[in-house]
Amino acid sequence: MGLKHHTIILVPHSRAKFRKWTVSTRQLVAAGLTAVLLLLLTAVSTWSFFFSTIEKSQLAQLEQENLQLREINQDFETSVRELDRQLVDFEDRTRQLAIVAGLDGLGGEQDPGIGGEDLLLPDQGTLGHLHERAVYLDRGLDSVGAELAERLQLAASTPSISPVRGLLTSSYGYRNDPVTGQRALHRAIDISTAPGRPVKATADGFVLRAKRNGRLGNSIDISHGHGVITRYGHLASYNIEPGQRVRRGEVIGFVGNTGRTTGFHLHYEVRLDGQPVNPLVYILDKRPSRS
Repeated sequence: MGLKHHTIILVPHSRAKFRKWTVSTRQLVAAGLTAVLLLLLTAVSTWSFFFSTIEKSQLAQLEQENLQLREINQDFETSVRELDRQLVDFEDRTRQLAIVAGLDGLGGEQDPGIGGEDLLLPDQGTLGHLHERAVYLDRGLDSVGAELAERLQLAASTPSISPVRGLLTSSYGYRNDPVTGQRALHRAIDISTAPGRPVKATADGFVLRAKRNGRLGNSIDISHGHGVITRYGHLASYNIEPGQRVRRGEVIGFVGNTGRTTGFHLHYEVRLDGQPVNPLVYILDKRPSRS
């Protein structure tokens, strides 16, 4: 089969010479394939350039996000380290309070292990450990707080000051009775002072009685809890009422000579579980001077 030929005639305009080319079918097919190939190459190049630009933009965005994540992670590590240091400081302070409160530990079954300068990366285990320590510390603080509150309440409720300033005219123990002259047990101390001088509660408590009490004349009984009661006798008058709560140092009455007495003075008793004890043991500030 012979090659077919085709004639191509180009006429620019009416007066110009026309041009004529003779091409074969094979040449036309080759030219067509070349044109298609060029179109494909152009399309592929355009597609590649377009997506290459997108990938570079995405890559830049990913790099920026990665940088931000590294900064966030670094800040997080710093925060965890700071939290760990704070927990160590709080644990040390809580242990000191526990010692003051008289506790052997922080109130838990076992102290968490602490030590070393390095801190693991903030993974789930580390955060879990910090959480456990925080919970343990919270329980410990509750125990220490409760024990301290009890001890402070006990301290506030324990007689510790002199009820009045003056001369110690009679000590606790056996003596010759100033009225009968017979030897008898004196279950209090007598403090001689000027009439009308304020008498103070020696500890926090509740007023049990404030009334006339036989030989003691006008007297006041204050319950301080823990089995401790104080009694103030021979008063001229009262400054409180039964059932009233009083604080250490609060004025509760005034020195007098009511009842069985030879002069103005205060009769001061301390009873523990119903039994009289020496009040001088409970006076920690300046004691009354001996006559």
